[in-house]
Amino acid sequence: MNIKIFIAVAMLFISSTVFSATTQPHIIILATGGTIAGTAESNTQTSGYKSGEIGVQTLIKAVPEINNIASVDGQQISNIGSENMTSDIILKLSQQVNALLARDDVDGIVITHGTDTLDETAYFLNLTVKSDKPVVFTAAMRPATAISADGAMNLLEAVTVAADPNAKGRGVMVVLNDRIGSARFVTKTNANTLDTFKAPEQGYLGVIVNGKPQFDTRVEKTHTLRSVFDVRSLKKLPQVAIIYGYQDDPEYMYDAAIAHHVDGIVYAGTGAGSVSVRSEAGIKKAEKAGIIVVRASRTGSGIVPPDKGQPGLVSDSLNPAKARVLLMTALTQTKNPELIQHYFNTY
Repeated sequence: MNIKIFIAVAMLFISSTVFSATTQPHIIILATGGTIAGTAESNTQTSGYKSGEIGVQTLIKAVPEINNIASVDGQQISNIGSENMTSDIILKLSQQVNALLARDDVDGIVITHGTDTLDETAYFLNLTVKSDKPVVFTAAMRPATAISADGAMNLLEAVTVAADPNAKGRGVMVVLNDRIGSARFVTKTNANTLDTFKAPEQGYLGVIVNGKPQFDTRVEKTHTLRSVFDVRSLKKLPQVAIIYGYQDDPEYMYDAAIAHHVDGIVYAGTGAGSVSVRSEAGIKKAEKAGIIVVRASRTGSGIVPPDKGQPGLVSDSLNPAKARVLLMTALTQTKNPELIQHYFNTY
């Protein structure tokens, strides 16, 4: 009788263990390179290192604690510094994310990325992912070989957020330094410090405390499933240039953009998108050539309000880099200025 009880208990333990393993969330990690995959000649070197040297499987193996949270697989999309990220790569990334999230056996996506242009790629996916499953970007400010490298903890926390049921439907997120940010609002604010990703006015979606995500807010701006943008079968994205406003900014920059047949221009204006007389002439010339122009602010925060006395559309609260991403994406749907302005007001 005792033997029968022992066998029954053992079988129950084995079945519960198997059931627990099979019910772990399935998270796919897509690696694109960056400092998180970087190496340096010494463990004190935090600049001048080589980005994108370590592959995704090595990144995963370096954080075995991930296996306590989720069943994880990895795919290498690219292995570059994010200053070399291109619209072709982010289009491929968006299409792969959409293909993976359409599978019933995938519960979420984590994307490792360089910090320099992470906010651009994350916002593009916020506009083009057609799922409410979690998509989480993470990165590092110190290479993997550095003392107190931040990549391992950031990756662990990103997987933790992606595996959390409460992360569903919050749009694309950015997780670094114990904080959960929205791809719509966060941006890199410091060239060196670990707490570089911030949304100075909007704040964070939540925080991670002792390995547990705590969500505080949701984003009202349109994203993911509610977005009208669908790039799943697209071959190439429209070309959009950014022209920076400053004292003595020249009109010939617009001549160059027109000559290169760009589809859109974002003007990074002073203050609330103020336009100099030289840039005003250039913008009008570009608009006459059929190019959509959007005014943004180079200040880093604040809103560019509509102004009938100034040319071009306005970017709302998007910085110039993110305004370029939205204009590029909007141009896949329309060239109607009124509709594009609506997108800037709502996305």
